[in-house]
This record gives sequence, C-alpha cells and structure tokens, in this order.
Amino acid sequence: MEPNKVNSRQMSDPIFAAIPAAASGNRRAAEAPGGTIKIVTYNIHACVGVDRRYDPARIAAVLLGIDADIACLQEVAARRRIGRHPDQWAYLAEATGRRIVKPVPARDEETGERRLPWRIGNAILTRFPVLFARTIDLSLPGLAPRTAIDADLLVGERVLRVAATHFGLSALERRLQSNRLIAALGEPPAASRHPADALLVMGDLNEWRGRAGAIAALDRRLGQSAAYRTFPSWMPILSLDRIYLGGLAVLRELAVDRSPLARLASDHLPLVGQLSWRGSARRPRARPPAPGRRPHWAPARIAAAGPPA
Repeated sequence: MEPNKVNSRQMSDPIFAAIPAAASGNRRAAEAPGGTIKIVTYNIHACVGVDRRYDPARIAAVLLGIDADIACLQEVAARRRIGRHPDQWAYLAEATGRRIVKPVPARDEETGERRLPWRIGNAILTRFPVLFARTIDLSLPGLAPRTAIDADLLVGERVLRVAATHFGLSALERRLQSNRLIAALGEPPAASRHPADALLVMGDLNEWRGRAGAIAALDRRLGQSAAYRTFPSWMPILSLDRIYLGGLAVLRELAVDRSPLARLASDHLPLVGQLSWRGSARRPRARPPAPGRRPHWAPARIAAAGPPA
C-alpha cells in the first residue's frame, strides 16, 4: 500500500472535511511545479546524547544538516538549572533561523489561571509564516504530561495544517491519546481559521508493536504510515517515529538520517521526507500575520514566535 494514500472513505472522515480531495487520474501529471517541502520528525531526547552529554549544539547541527522546511520535534526541554542554553525552544529557533511554535499550558478549569509552563514538550520549527496554532492536551491523570501542537502554516498560496505529537509509554495511554488526537483534529474549525489544503501529522508515537494499538487507530483514520526503524539510534530496531499526510499533497522519499552525528546526538534518529503538492491552489490567498503580532483569530493558547532577530 502506498504510504498515506487516503481513500474515498477516509476523505469523508471529519478530520478531512475541510481538506479538498485530490483529483482522480495520474498523480504525477497532477502535481504542480514549484519544488518540494522537506520535512522531518525528530525526538531530540532533551539534547542529551547517547554518551549522556547535554549538548544542544549537536542537535542544532543535525537539524542544520537536514535543512528541513518543517521540523516537528519531541522532548524539547527547559532545563533551568543548566547555564548553557537552558531554554531549548529559544535556542533551537535561533540556531536554525526558523520560526518556532511551542506548547502553551492550558488554563485551570476552576481558577482560570494558567498552569505552570511545560518543562518538556513538542515544537514545530518552520520557514513558513504561522497563521494559527493551538495546544491539544493529551495528558492522562497520574502520567507524564503529553501534548500535540496543531498549527496552520502558509506555504505560498496554500495552507498546510501540521500536528506534532508525542504519545506515552503504556499501550492504554497511547490508545486513549490517539483517540483524543483524532477527535481534536476532527473538530469543526473556527470560522476565522483558513481551510487547509493538506494535513501533516508527525511525531514519536512510542508504538513498538508494529501496527497495533495507536498506530492501527491512526492508520484507519489518516491512511497507512510507512514504518522506518529510528530507535535506538545506535542500532535502530523499532519504528517509533511516524509521518502521516492527507489532502492535496504526496509524501515521498522517506529516509532515516543515519549520520554519525545523528547516531550520537539523541537516542532517536530523524525521519526525513519530502512533501509535494498536487493540483493548483483554488482558494483566495491567505495573508500572514504582521511581524510581531498574533493573528486576530488566535486563541489564548497560541505560542507562535517569529524568526529570531
């Protein structure tokens, strides 16, 4: 089965309700010119390598070597007791020259006050303007906090919806988190949110049982993902990291970065791919937010920073 080939049954799913289906016929002939978008999902293990050294510069070097247009990262941390690059979100944005979207803690349901900032979580690094972003809380009581970032990126005249996530360690936790993520992605979009041309989901799903559990649920709803061995980095045997793509786009040229530096910098290897558009943009051009300002439709849970000065 072709990775992430979305059939007509899946296109009727609420997740794809606002995403146009591809025209039938020859895929290659329908692809629009204009190059490809390089993407990567990478669990950076809080910038601690397999040699147990804390070295954010190595992670930055791996990312610069890949030179992706969109990078979804997991286990990005704020290590306040370490003097060297304690805020990894800020450091990696500056080191790579990318815009960054990071999770923002939800408000307490009783007090309305924001909870403590996430000390470890996901990030999206991108060259593209960020139109919208929100944090989806996937945490379960008594377990490590987990989230997904749901963001809309302006790629030329198209809107690419990107979700970056990291599931938990137990099978029950992953199953509940996959269902919660699917439900959140299938919610009716806000009226002011731009319709997406494609949906890209990337992350460390921690599912070591092949296509069972969380992978099976996501495969049914998003299309079957390709399984590439990315963990552990020194001798990869498990396909923990996955990429899903639906809508007017094609995923191709998937590969694992097995460079010596990538093998050392984290316990996961980066999973890299190429995204190509199909068809032509048929919607009015979306406008990026003004520099330094959030979009007027942005909810309180947005954390979308512009490129470093």
